[in-house]
Amino acid sequence: MNDFYNKDLISIKDYNRDQFEKIFEYTEKIMNMDPTKRREICKGKTLSYLFYEPSTRTRLSFESAIASIGGNSLGISDISSSSAQKGESLADTVKIMSIYSDVLVLRHPLDGSSRFASEISSKPVINAGSGTEEHPTQAIQDLFTIKKEKKKIDGLKIGIIGDLKYGRTVYSLLSGLGNYDVEVHLISPESLRIRSDSIYEIRKKLSFTESTDLEEHIEDLDVIYVTRIQKERFPDEEEYLKVKGSYVIGLDLLQKMKDDSIILHPLPRLDEISTDIDNTKNAKYFQQAEYGKHTRAALLGLTLNENGF
Repeated sequence: MNDFYNKDLISIKDYNRDQFEKIFEYTEKIMNMDPTKRREICKGKTLSYLFYEPSTRTRLSFESAIASIGGNSLGISDISSSSAQKGESLADTVKIMSIYSDVLVLRHPLDGSSRFASEISSKPVINAGSGTEEHPTQAIQDLFTIKKEKKKIDGLKIGIIGDLKYGRTVYSLLSGLGNYDVEVHLISPESLRIRSDSIYEIRKKLSFTESTDLEEHIEDLDVIYVTRIQKERFPDEEEYLKVKGSYVIGLDLLQKMKDDSIILHPLPRLDEISTDIDNTKNAKYFQQAEYGKHTRAALLGLTLNENGF
């Protein structure tokens, strides 16, 4: 039975460990499949994307993912060139886009936007980022990257560093990690601590520490997940300037880490990871982006095929 067929993906909270493991299994299948056979998975299927916020990796990885399994894509990457500029509502735009496609991928600055779109759309909706809430497909690729590179998730010590208040990838990742036996350390400036109202449910499944000191746990961490401090989400630029550049992962810090630790980042990065790190064996953030294409291809294949592939 394919639990994913024709289903929306709005929140990572809607998924359990078994479902994550099934996506990982199908991701491996995608990666090892003959390209000719792979292009039959979604042959004739169309993905539409609707991005009310800028994106490079997420949008392009969805386009690349659907192309790799034989489908095609169309959509709006610049809302200024769409009918939204004429005042068309999100509801009407979603209805039109769902007419033209088999699955709709939405990114929007408002919390609750993807949930709303799923109630309007006649086709399954995938949340590609809704306000400061969640980014579930990013969390899926993050979990897959950890498992692929560390051969497991259970038993790992994971540090999540940077903007934990506004970083929606963090909330999805924490919810996903709640399905595993892990030790989590949250490290951020005081003003960017995790929002307590948004992790009420997460606390029931996952224990974690909070700190402002990057070096407090650095020697013990197996995974260092770094996030960008998001200038665009600060209501006051002065507040952003106070925390800009709070943490930088450089070669000096790398020397204090475990030899086999891995460094991840949802990207884009600014100055929080030095480019000196890029060619080290610990840097896995570009590999992480590549895995994103494959995890999204697996998810699309499962969403669009009743019996899987």
